Amino acid sequence: MSSIKYSELKRRIELEGQEKTLKHISEALQKKDLKPDDFSIRDLAETLITNGRQWIRELDPRSSYGSTLNESLEGVDASAFLNITGQLVYNRILESYHSELFCLSNAVTTITTRLDSEKIPGITGIVDDVAEIHAGMPYPNYGFGEDYIETPPTLKRGLIIPVTKEAVFFDRTHLILSRASEVGEILALNKEKRIADMILGLSNTYVRQGQSFNTYYASSDNGPWVNVVASNSLTSLASVEVAENLLTKMLDPTTLEPVLIEADTILVMPQKKHTASNILKYHNLSYNNGNLKITDNPFYKYNILSSRIAYRQLVNSNSENEAKFADYWYLGNFAKAFAYMENWPVTVSHSAIGSEAEFSQDILFRFKASERGTPAVLNPRYVIKSYNT
Repeated sequence: MSSIKYSELKRRIELEGQEKTLKHISEALQKKDLKPDDFSIRDLAETLITNGRQWIRELDPRSSYGSTLNESLEGVDASAFLNITGQLVYNRILESYHSELFCLSNAVTTITTRLDSEKIPGITGIVDDVAEIHAGMPYPNYGFGEDYIETPPTLKRGLIIPVTKEAVFFDRTHLILSRASEVGEILALNKEKRIADMILGLSNTYVRQGQSFNTYYASSDNGPWVNVVASNSLTSLASVEVAENLLTKMLDPTTLEPVLIEADTILVMPQKKHTASNILKYHNLSYNNGNLKITDNPFYKYNILSSRIAYRQLVNSNSENEAKFADYWYLGNFAKAFAYMENWPVTVSHSAIGSEAEFSQDILFRFKASERGTPAVLNPRYVIKSYNT
């Protein structure tokens, strides 16, 4: 049963206004004090739309009157109904969109931008030649130089959730919220797959000083860097050390100094999830002459990610190597290596009631969810790819 007292909700809107009431509802939803399922879309319409009960009755085709929402409203107009319903839809979309299942989206850095494509300047390096500054002499400058990377154009994606006459008349609130949850999942899945393609090297978006590069190069590729280790299946701590040693050799292209990053993340395919957890566990247990010895594991620092989506993207790229892809794993600092350039996060807007779609399709109003962004490689030298040949 719903715990919402709709008369009190209407009274609160009249006393405090829509904006403040919506804020209270939003905070209650975030704190889980309220759930979207606690609400009834029909009860909201009957309460917040002027003559709401009559309007609901007039949704019945047997009614001799047309539904009229354009008449003057008493204290609370139709926007209150749409805004509160929209908040419920938005909350349900976000619940699915930010699911922990989409671990790769949470592993990269989100960079907010107002441009559809960024040119991010690098730093003019002085290397370690920092000379003594004598009295009265100027300090050398250290700032932006001609080194830069370019990010791909951002793309907009979105879906519309229509709310039909039947959905309101028969109070199918659960159906509307289910559709919202599905929309959030679809948008998040699409984003996760694009980020997975970037991390895996299936899409190569790294452009430095106007030149495009692959994300990963093996020593045999004669590329500008080497961040691929063949014949390095994740079987023990020695496998991790091999990848770390290669990362240690990585040099900054500007300063020619070692890259100053600490690897903190390991991505494995689902088949290796428990293997990775066992290798990187907090303590190592061993026996010496029957005595249990407990030692700290220096590799416990790693955050282990396991992604079925990443594995499926690899398989989709080449189904003949499906068994081989199970041994692919990646070590590095994903937050510094990769980013999601975001113009705007998931946003939800609504149409007005009484559009042409109401007459032609019995769609009373619609919610539109959209997001705009693109994955971008910031520095591929911060990640090492390993696999078993």
